[in-house]
Amino acid sequence: MNTYRLRARSLALGAMLCAPLAIAPVLLTTPAQAFIVFDPSNYAQNVLTAARSLQQVTNQITSLQNQAQMLINQGRNLASLPFSSLQALQQSVQRTQQLLNQAQNIAFNVEQVDRMFQEKYGKVSLSAPEQQLVADARSRWQNTVGGLQDAMRVQAGAVANIDTNRVQMSSLVGASQSATGALQATQAGNQLLALQAQQLADLTAVVAANGRAAALSEAERSAAAEQGREQRRRFLRAGSGYQAGNGAMFNR
Repeated sequence: MNTYRLRARSLALGAMLCAPLAIAPVLLTTPAQAFIVFDPSNYAQNVLTAARSLQQVTNQITSLQNQAQMLINQGRNLASLPFSSLQALQQSVQRTQQLLNQAQNIAFNVEQVDRMFQEKYGKVSLSAPEQQLVADARSRWQNTVGGLQDAMRVQAGAVANIDTNRVQMSSLVGASQSATGALQATQAGNQLLALQAQQLADLTAVVAANGRAAALSEAERSAAAEQGREQRRRFLRAGSGYQAGNGAMFNR
């Protein structure tokens, strides 16, 4: 009985001694993948690579934005001005031209001026009858009055165009200031130059009409002086001259 107990105790003690040896191989054969290994050098390299890739993407996005803005600016530069004053300016010029074309008696025509001056303002014919001299004098007076009236009509037309020019100038300046591109600014500037040209055309018409009226007045004065000398010559030559005689102031 005692021998049996002794053997049981020996077996139990041997089992306890052998247990750590049995666990050790199990721990030693555990797979290496179960452990996480951190490599700082590799991590830093991966972070640097990711940063460089992000910078490249950012640069590409910036480049695309710049190209898009460039296309937008080109579109603005090529955009046409939505406002045009050409029709209004042409109408103003046409009104002034119509007034010049309506010049009375002697038009603004070189051939007609030469013909009328030869007929009406040339040297007085010594053989022309008195009635013809009177008719010519009246015709010259009518030409002078008509020229003065024409000048005043052209002046009135130029003054009437001032209001139209004011409206067009205000619109053009506003369009120029709000221009979104080079083309719109250039077109607005060109139309402002056209407005200035129209104003110069009105000024030219007024100067021409005034000069015509002044020339007709001076021509009439010169012709009247020539005709006066001819009529005085005829008066002095006709009859036998003055003869003295008796005259009564009161009837008795």
